[in-house]
Amino acid sequence: MASDVALKNGHLGDGLVPSGRGRDVIFACGIVFILAILFLPIPTFLIDIGLTLSIALSVLILMVSLWIARPLDFSSFPTILLVATMLRLSLNIATTRTILADGHEGVNAAGYVIGGFSRFVMGGDFVIGLTVFLILIVVNFVVITKGSTRIAEVGARFTLDAIPGKQMSIDADLSAGIIDDREAQARRRELEEESSFFGSMDGASKFVRGDAVAGLIITAINIIGGIVIGTTRHNMELVEAVDVFTKLSVGDGLVSQIPALVVSLAAGLLVSKGGTRGSADQAVFNQMGAYPKALQIAAALLVVLGLMPGLPFMPFAIWAGVCVAVARAETSRRAKEEAAQAQGTEEEEPDIDEERRNAVRSSLDTAEIELVYGQHLARHLAKKQDEIAHRMTRMRQKFARTYGFVVPEVHITEDLDIDPKSYAIKIHGTSVASHELRPDDLLVLVGDGDPPDLPGEPTTEPAFGISAIYTSNAFRDELLQTGFKVADNVSVLLTHLSEVIRTNLPQLLSYKDTKTLVAGLDPDYQKLADELCTTHLSYPALQAILRLLLSERVSIRNLNLILESIAEIAPQVRRTETLVEHVRMRMAQQMCGDIAVKGVLHVLRLGERWDKVFHDSVTRDASGDVVGFDMEPKQLEEFGKDAAVKLDEQIKKGRNFAVVTTPDARTTVRMVMERLHPNVPVLSHVEIARGIDVQVIGSIS
Repeated sequence: MASDVALKNGHLGDGLVPSGRGRDVIFACGIVFILAILFLPIPTFLIDIGLTLSIALSVLILMVSLWIARPLDFSSFPTILLVATMLRLSLNIATTRTILADGHEGVNAAGYVIGGFSRFVMGGDFVIGLTVFLILIVVNFVVITKGSTRIAEVGARFTLDAIPGKQMSIDADLSAGIIDDREAQARRRELEEESSFFGSMDGASKFVRGDAVAGLIITAINIIGGIVIGTTRHNMELVEAVDVFTKLSVGDGLVSQIPALVVSLAAGLLVSKGGTRGSADQAVFNQMGAYPKALQIAAALLVVLGLMPGLPFMPFAIWAGVCVAVARAETSRRAKEEAAQAQGTEEEEPDIDEERRNAVRSSLDTAEIELVYGQHLARHLAKKQDEIAHRMTRMRQKFARTYGFVVPEVHITEDLDIDPKSYAIKIHGTSVASHELRPDDLLVLVGDGDPPDLPGEPTTEPAFGISAIYTSNAFRDELLQTGFKVADNVSVLLTHLSEVIRTNLPQLLSYKDTKTLVAGLDPDYQKLADELCTTHLSYPALQAILRLLLSERVSIRNLNLILESIAEIAPQVRRTETLVEHVRMRMAQQMCGDIAVKGVLHVLRLGERWDKVFHDSVTRDASGDVVGFDMEPKQLEEFGKDAAVKLDEQIKKGRNFAVVTTPDARTTVRMVMERLHPNVPVLSHVEIARGIDVQVIGSIS
């Protein structure tokens, strides 16, 4: 009964236990029965049944320990060990009660199992039985149990110490694409089970030691108590009382200690397997018989011992012959396996290699743009997938018209590891932005104004960092009437996605995209691109120029003009930054047109003081090219404060404007201001197109 339920909780017992929902009731009744034996007298035939169950259970545990492939397959062993120990101890108490009460009736007074053991093992002499019993106690307590306890203790310690390294190994395999998420979770679960198992075995081995000590004490109490009761209560002669009660007590002790010894052996086999896989016979015979030379040397030594004077030759010769036969059989088996393996490898190696390459290649594929939903958010947006897909298509079309290349498709996935109501935006597999939405709520954009007098939760709009609140969708009409700007969850998500894509445009322009853009040009410009990338540049260098333009949100839709601009100075200049500045100067009309509003370009000038500071901080080489930037941290911090005040002031007015500075300081000014407001363009004086209406709206000074 106990073994059934314990095996059910492990990895082995589903085929051994009765199916159905009654097993939990059976197990509970069995535990109650074991506890009842501690207090209630039971008839001798039930004692015989209980002792037989204890022996059968111990043999079953030993057999299972022999056949399991690894210790974790018998993870319920500590529980079974506790139940088996309690069963033996409760039967010990029941037999003690019966021996002391009815022992004067003879050797069968405590049941026929104890009587049979007293006659069979002791041979009718209690001295022999007592000696055998003490030897079993020593073997169990001193040898098997002590060794098993030490192995379990050391195994638990080293398993716990190895957990961080194994977890790092799993993470490394997952990152390298050797395993997938499911395999990684399975390995982590196995690691947790392994540490828990060896920790439990360390404590469970104390049950066996305590059982051995309890068996010795109970036997001594039975002998002494039985002799006292027999001589004082039943008027038995001292010799007769010693003979009867010693036989009964030692027989009871043998019936208890033999199963205890078997279970201790099972525990020792279980913890000593360690990392060995396969059943015990495979582990022993495969490793002991795996070295034919060792078997041959052992056979030769046995023959030499058999020829020594005074030693019998035949026993040594028999086992020497067995060793030689096993060595030859192992050598023959290995030769056949190697031949079969070589033939199979020749046939299967191409298919296996191809399958492995495909599996690793697919695991390395990552989406260029990925939108990851939390579990709850995925269910909420499932019914709006068509709307989201349509709006994403329009968004990609707008990016293509505005910036001159097609951004990759957005892959939508679900991830249980992120917050259920959140989403994350990944670029090339790396999360670059995330936000938590409120399903069925409305985002009200507040900005610097007063929030509406409505219940809501303060938050920040994720795309531009504007102050906002989440409130119930029921207030939409009221909010629109009072002039507040509102956005539903889909609009918030797609606006955030659009801004993240715009910020990461340089990373999204791949080498393949660059080749595609060139392939779509007129034949004359294709020839110009090939000449440039063959003689003066390379396609990766052309890609770098386009990326630098996109990093400042300059459209590359006019690729013909970009190629012409590069061709003008490429023979004299190789530095990418210098080429980009020349291209920007040639594209002045386009850049100013994209920034201007109704033909008017609003500019925020850099004051004379900061113009001079940046000019003095720029380091040039012998040819006059800018090669470095060195400004004191205090001045840099002061400029950041001055610029932030002016920029925030103009941004609050909703103006579309640009910051204007000198050509040699433009790149460094852009580098500093990009950390304040990356959306604000920085132009040099030579990048303002002719004929454009310029309106100065302020100065940073």
